[in-house]
Amino acid sequence: MTTTVFRIGGERLVRRLGFGAMRLPTQPGPARETSIALARRAVELGVTLIDTAYMYGWGANEELLAEALYPYPDEVLVTTKVGIARSGPPDEWRHDGRPAALREQVEQALRRLRVERIELLQLHRIDPRTPLADQLGTLRDLRAEGKIARIGLSEVDVDQLKQAREIVDIASVQNRYNLLDRGHAPVLAACEQAGIAFLPWRPTAWEDSRAGAEVAAVAAELDATPAQVALAWLLGHSPVVLPIPGTARIDHLEENLAAEGLHLPPAHRERLDRLSEPA
Repeated sequence: MTTTVFRIGGERLVRRLGFGAMRLPTQPGPARETSIALARRAVELGVTLIDTAYMYGWGANEELLAEALYPYPDEVLVTTKVGIARSGPPDEWRHDGRPAALREQVEQALRRLRVERIELLQLHRIDPRTPLADQLGTLRDLRAEGKIARIGLSEVDVDQLKQAREIVDIASVQNRYNLLDRGHAPVLAACEQAGIAFLPWRPTAWEDSRAGAEVAAVAAELDATPAQVALAWLLGHSPVVLPIPGTARIDHLEENLAAEGLHLPPAHRERLDRLSEPA
């Protein structure tokens, strides 16, 4: 039976099926009110891991979650990310892992989230222009100061993860990974071996000509949605996988969370497993 919980860093218990807040509209008006209601509904339904980042609206997404959920229930962990800076229009960004920049972004995240400590702080991208030891050393210092509890990485390869773990304990990795995009399988294997939480972003992607048709077929046979099949596959694929599907619709949220109860018979799982093989 697939376990539904995981201890991040070996200690912080969360429900494996979380929620990614990136898609939530933050502008004033009815859409924002729906976003607030959706975040609250996620918690009502038992979600305990919620993912955001400074990059998501340049702080607006963090502020939205604080408005919706503060004071946070004890069991809820809101993880955010730093290390990306705005470089122009809203969709333009650059790496910024300079120690002073990371420290400032963490301080601002604490303010926006209205907390004294971020339970899981992830480096959104490794800055190729700043020594890794300086980037992670800064986060390690902030952890020693009590402003961060656990440190994670995002979009890293196996060698980068290995180098990072020589500098500081790594509690999580957030890479793109899903049923049809398994390019980071070696990173997942490394996380599994080390007991590191692996948070796949874009976990429900399945639209592809041949493979997508097979996912849809499996979903129809199991009276489920393709997204539910993709999430159920991830949950059964590795015990360290913590999917964080995102949506701006409450009905989709409820559908996604129902994937936790979807059983994939061995024959169906084998069909899905084969989708990663060359055509």
